[in-house]
Amino acid sequence: MSRFLTLLSLLFMTLASAVLAQDRAAVLLADSVRLDGRDRLIAEGHVEVLHGQTRLRASRIEFHRPTEKLTIEGPIVMNDGDRTVILAGSAELDRTLENGLLRGARMIMDQRVQLAAAQLDRSGGRYTQLYKVAATSCRVCNDNTPPVWQIRAKRTIHDQEDRQLYFENAQLRVLDVPILWLPRLRLPDPSVRRATGFLIPSFNQTSDLGLGVKIPYFIRLGDHRDLTLTPFFSAQTSTLEWRYRQAFRRGKIEFNGALSDDSLQSGQMRGFVFGEGLFALKNDYQLSFNVEAVTDRAYLLDYDYSDKDRLESEIALTRTRRDQHRRLALVAYQSLRDGEDNSTIPTVIVDAEQSQRYFPARLGGELRLTLDAHTHYRSSSLTTDGTDSDLWGDGRDVTRAQASAKWLRNWMLPGGVRAEFMAGADIDAFWINQDSVASVDQDVALTPQSTLTLRWPWLKTTATGVVHVVEPVLMLGWVGGNSLDLPNDESTRVEFDEGNLLSLSHFPAPDRRERGAAGAIGITWTRNAPSGWSSGLTLGQVLREDADAAFSVSSGLTGVTSDLLVAGQIQTGKGLGLTARTLLGNSLEVHKAEARAGWQRNDSALGLSYVWLGADADEDRTNTVSEWALDGSHRLGRHWTGTVDWRYDIAGHRSTQAGLGLRYLNECIEMNVSLSRRFTSSTIVEPSTNFGFTVSLKGFSAKKTDQSYARSCRN
Repeated sequence: MSRFLTLLSLLFMTLASAVLAQDRAAVLLADSVRLDGRDRLIAEGHVEVLHGQTRLRASRIEFHRPTEKLTIEGPIVMNDGDRTVILAGSAELDRTLENGLLRGARMIMDQRVQLAAAQLDRSGGRYTQLYKVAATSCRVCNDNTPPVWQIRAKRTIHDQEDRQLYFENAQLRVLDVPILWLPRLRLPDPSVRRATGFLIPSFNQTSDLGLGVKIPYFIRLGDHRDLTLTPFFSAQTSTLEWRYRQAFRRGKIEFNGALSDDSLQSGQMRGFVFGEGLFALKNDYQLSFNVEAVTDRAYLLDYDYSDKDRLESEIALTRTRRDQHRRLALVAYQSLRDGEDNSTIPTVIVDAEQSQRYFPARLGGELRLTLDAHTHYRSSSLTTDGTDSDLWGDGRDVTRAQASAKWLRNWMLPGGVRAEFMAGADIDAFWINQDSVASVDQDVALTPQSTLTLRWPWLKTTATGVVHVVEPVLMLGWVGGNSLDLPNDESTRVEFDEGNLLSLSHFPAPDRRERGAAGAIGITWTRNAPSGWSSGLTLGQVLREDADAAFSVSSGLTGVTSDLLVAGQIQTGKGLGLTARTLLGNSLEVHKAEARAGWQRNDSALGLSYVWLGADADEDRTNTVSEWALDGSHRLGRHWTGTVDWRYDIAGHRSTQAGLGLRYLNECIEMNVSLSRRFTSSTIVEPSTNFGFTVSLKGFSAKKTDQSYARSCRN
């Protein structure tokens, strides 16, 4: 009989509960429970003791009532809460299981870090002391193979309340070879998400800065904010990197930056700051900001912080509801491009917008009302054209305001044709300051407009479930009013794609408008298969009554007939995707082309992109741009992953950037090695090579590890 009869078991459990705990209830379960005299209780066979959040399992327990001590024979398994498991050969504990001694013990924390010790003492349910300790998060197998890394210590104390581990005479070993000794070492236990202390250092070698080391130090400033300081030392620089984060009840902020004293620009302190924040306000408003600033044009590239060549800082207040959108924003730009003068480009911009939708019952359809205001400021005081040859004052400041009203309605015609009608008008007002070349300093234009769009979708489903949809589309439109004599500040770059094929104006801002009669024709085809395959193709072209000289050649919109827009995409059910778009001229010459291919599997990813832009003086592009870009990763084995990235300038017949990376990852260690080269040069930066190396010991953090990288024991 493996268990006593139920009645007898209940009797002994009641007795055991009474003698084991006087202040908190305890439960004893066993195959056999007997009394030896009046003061000794003996439980044998599958013994379990439950007390509070502690559960102990053993083969035999003796309870001596006068001393209130438990003598326990193993194998012992003690679950102390949800995160800690203690294994031992034998033990002597008090009746609460919170004080006592365990021999031949091993403590496993959060299923990641294990501490093996000759002896383990429990004190007050808070402190656990271990003697002759070996701590690691590596998988330990019974084959006499040492773990990849371990910490040996004379004594270790685990404070369960503060969730900290304190090591005395600590020795870090790699493959059982001592490499570092510390008299004292403090580490957070794996349940701690944020704790003050040093983070993993990294080594970096660049041709500009030499060999350097970064030693980050994390400072916990409370439950909702922290600061990380990272000194970076090399032969060429002394740099302090920093990051500050804070969470609020209705928002969050984060700032990153660095301050450097280096030999690249002697005698000058260099630095940058990037920041962002988002707050949810009352009445559905959102306040957002981002800050980007740097001391000089080359700093971000010299230290490989960012490859941005224009920095944008913005603070914006927005509210978006089902039928309303409001936005107020202040934007500041800083150009890092070689040859661009920040004083003669708009560096301070203010935007305000309000849009409202109404649904009038008598008219039907939808009524859209929009109010928009914009101003941009140049710091230059030049009132004439002196640098860029655009025939306008280099220091001009422009302000515009716009009011728009549009009525839209849809009908379904016989044969399945869908008709979409729009009629409306825009009023634009402009003010030009600090420009002696401008013929007027203010002007107003009224722009009535109307469009009729017809769509005729055809649907076919095959016997195998493949769905084909073909949709011819025709747009007829008209825009009235007269064009104003204004500087082209906001519409210098025009994109022609599927998104604006049916638009009356393809300019991004109202300082330029297409006028007169116009139309667009197009056709789209999509195919979707049950196997996961999908594909699509779009052809389109714009026709207009009069050509607009404001369009550049590479925009594809010059003349009365635009370039032919061709766009397609393919997506397989096995992770392969392809997207491409091009603009073809009347003789099928290419004016613009771009393509992107991607392949994604569980162990591999590959991306390949191509872009081609012809030379265009109107877009400040004196040479043809033709470039390949490749990026990919592949899991080479259970623990190894390789990465690659490469950019090649076809027109210039040279590589512009290349990089290789290799990562080793298992359950207890992560190693990253990277090598990259920037081949391009300018008046502010030279070609450079970067080598990086980091080793992270995993386990003493709350971050989980992908278990597919964990090793397994053969025995």
